[in-house]
Amino acid sequence: MNPKISKALKIILPLLLAVFLVWYSLHKVSFDKLIVFFKEADYRWIVLGMFFGFLSHLSRAYRWLFMLEPLGYKMKFNNSVMAIFSAYLINYTIPRAGEIARATIITNYEDVPFEKGFGTIVSERIADLIMMFAIIFITLFIEFDFLYSLLIEKFNPLKIVIAFVLFIFLGVLLFKYLKNSSSKMALKIRTFAKGLIEGVFSIFKMKKKWAFIFHTLFIWTMYVLMFYVTSLAFKDLGDLPLGAVLVGFIAGSFSIAATNSGIGSYPVAIYAALSIFNIPEEPSIAFGWIMWFAQTLMIIIFGGLSLIYLPIYNRKEAHKAL
Repeated sequence: MNPKISKALKIILPLLLAVFLVWYSLHKVSFDKLIVFFKEADYRWIVLGMFFGFLSHLSRAYRWLFMLEPLGYKMKFNNSVMAIFSAYLINYTIPRAGEIARATIITNYEDVPFEKGFGTIVSERIADLIMMFAIIFITLFIEFDFLYSLLIEKFNPLKIVIAFVLFIFLGVLLFKYLKNSSSKMALKIRTFAKGLIEGVFSIFKMKKKWAFIFHTLFIWTMYVLMFYVTSLAFKDLGDLPLGAVLVGFIAGSFSIAATNSGIGSYPVAIYAALSIFNIPEEPSIAFGWIMWFAQTLMIIIFGGLSLIYLPIYNRKEAHKAL
C-alpha cells in the first residue's frame, strides 16, 4: 500500500470509528438524559478522580528521570512534566504522535538524542504493558468463578475447550513460523519480542530500579483509584464491586487505543464491561462520558499550558545558566 494512503488511513479510520461510537452511545442514552446525569453527578468525587489522575502523570514524569539517568542525562523535572502533558494533548489529534513529540521536546530542551529519548518511552510502555497484564491476571483470579460461569452460560463448554485447544495449537504453529521464517514481518515481530524481553530486564539493571518499580505501581494504582472514585459520583451506579471496577478499567484502557485517546470508544467500552455485572445501561454510559470528559479537560488545560510555557521556561533557564 502507498505509504501516504497508509498514513492517512491511520488518521481517518480511528476518527470515523470515533464518530460512529459517539453516535452509538448517544443512541443508547439521549443527549438530554446525559445532561441530567451530568447535572446530578457529585463533582467532589470527579475532582478527586482528576486529582488521582494528575498524581499519576506527575509520578510518570518523575519515573522518566530514572530511565534517562543511566544514559547520562539529568532532565529537569519540570520539562519532564510538560513533555508528558504535551504528548497526551497531541495524541488527541494524531494517534501515537504524542510519543514522537515527547521525545522531540526533550531533544530540543534537554539535548537528549531523539533515538535515546524515544527508546526510553518504548521501555516505559513495556513496563506499563506488564502492569496491564498483571491487572488482567488479578481480575481473572478474583472473578474466575463469575467469569467462568458467564462463559458456560453463554457458550457450550465443549466449544470453549475446542477453541482453547485450537488457540494453543495455532499459537505453537505461529511461534515455530516466526522462529524459522526470514520474511520481513517475522523479522519485525522477532525484533519487537527481543526488545520487549530486553526492556523488561533492563528495568532490573537500573540503579534506582526499586524507585522505578514503586512509581510504576503507584501510577497504575492511581489509575484504578481514579476510575473507582469517579464512579461514586453516580448514585445510580451504586458502589461498584471490585470485579466490575477492574473489568471496566481494563475495557476503558483498551478502548483508548481504538480511537484517538478514547473519543467515543471509552463510554461504549465502559457500558459493555459494566453490563456483564447487570449494571444499568444509561448510568454506565453517562459514567463513561463524564470520566472521559474529566480526564480530557485536565489534559487540555495542562497540555495546553505546557505547550505554551515550555519555551518560556527553558528560555528563563538558559538565561540563568549564562
